[in-house]
Amino acid sequence: MTDAALQIAPSVLSADFAALGRDVADVERGGADLIHVDVMDGHFVPNITIGIPVVKALRRVATRPLDVHLMIEQPDRYIEAFVRNGAAMVSVHVEAVSHLHRTLALIRELGAKAGAVLNPSTPAAALEDVVRDLDFVVVMAVNPGFGGQTFIPNTIDKVRRVRALLRAAGVSAAIEVDGGVDPGNAAVLVAAGADILVAGQSIFGTPDAAQATRALRAAALRQL
Repeated sequence: MTDAALQIAPSVLSADFAALGRDVADVERGGADLIHVDVMDGHFVPNITIGIPVVKALRRVATRPLDVHLMIEQPDRYIEAFVRNGAAMVSVHVEAVSHLHRTLALIRELGAKAGAVLNPSTPAAALEDVVRDLDFVVVMAVNPGFGGQTFIPNTIDKVRRVRALLRAAGVSAAIEVDGGVDPGNAAVLVAAGADILVAGQSIFGTPDAAQATRALRAAALRQL
């Protein structure tokens, strides 16, 4: 993978909510390609985070596309509002929707890129019948709901399985890995097939988020 192909998506879940504009500017200065926004409702996952008003505010200050990850029940009710208020990419959990094909079509019809998210216990095969409707796949490397969790090692093999599924279908959808990503596992994830790395604590939990963003990219592109 080339530097141009790899995308780094800092997750504002780990940022300072009292200074989101500053933190977003810091990671953009460090070369962030996307700004990852985790939306949680306290039902699908055991946590409540941010919603449409914060996405709207981020859109005013961010110069990179907003990658909005909906960890919520009944996401179809809110997708239009998120896209209207700045989401360039919207991902929904396979486990949260009854009619995934219809939900992905809705996201695309609204003009955003459509992604499906796999929890750690959900197999790659769950995507087989919607693979051609995907712009990207999010592989969770932790159980969703909280930042700062420990990376699940089996994720690496799962990324390989998702890549094989996409390749067999002739689909060029990107693979995004979310949860526990840091400079220690970035290179092996890219080697397995990851295109987008979401990182929260390993970027915003450091004294210099700009430098941490650059360091994550450098580590991801390091030869194994």
